[in-house]
Amino acid sequence: MTWVAENLDLILELTLVHLRQSATPIVLGLVLSIPLGWVAWRYRLVRGPVIVLTGLLYTIPSLALLILLPAALGYRATTEPNLVVALTIYTVAILVRAVADGLDSVDQDVRQAATAVGYAAPRRFFTVELPLAGPVILAGLRVAAVSTISLATVGILIGVENLGYLFTNGLQRRIIAEVLAGVVAVVVIALIVDGLLVLAGRMLMPWTRAAGRAPGRAQKGREQTAPVVRAAA
Repeated sequence: MTWVAENLDLILELTLVHLRQSATPIVLGLVLSIPLGWVAWRYRLVRGPVIVLTGLLYTIPSLALLILLPAALGYRATTEPNLVVALTIYTVAILVRAVADGLDSVDQDVRQAATAVGYAAPRRFFTVELPLAGPVILAGLRVAAVSTISLATVGILIGVENLGYLFTNGLQRRIIAEVLAGVVAVVVIALIVDGLLVLAGRMLMPWTRAAGRAPGRAQKGREQTAPVVRAAA
């Protein structure tokens, strides 16, 4: 613990860098996954190929991807954008299926009700379908966020400094406290981000809080129609 006390500034600095490197691909991955997931849900003929191909991206070893991307796209391997691009790809691989499954979970009667009150397709998607798909998408986003925060540590192997530095430097110098500090910092970041996502979900989707208090078919119907009522108001 002496090492930790003497290097708190370093740990904090690397933690903030790690958080920045992780947050960017999480946001970019979500933005890219929504249209891809919509295509997979809307066009059944391409649903299988889209989900399978994006899912296969997650099977690519992270270190191999970090080496192959610069060769394919023509930028330096040791730069932070290389890590961000790779992590964004992994985030998309997780979230496309979550978006498609979330849109599948929306009750068809709700879609018809929204159309009946005059919602055009774009407005219906953003004000009815996407909010109702939110809980499923949020579950996928939480998994993607934790995965991204963990995978970001691999960046140190190509020279991108973050909390992965504590792992490699600690192992090389045989300082177990340094390695443990890196592990704890990564876990703490993951827990904080996951907690923030849960809070954001409760704020943006308040109707989901009623599900835990009063489950049942009638309650489910009220939850499904809540965004329609709010938007119509």
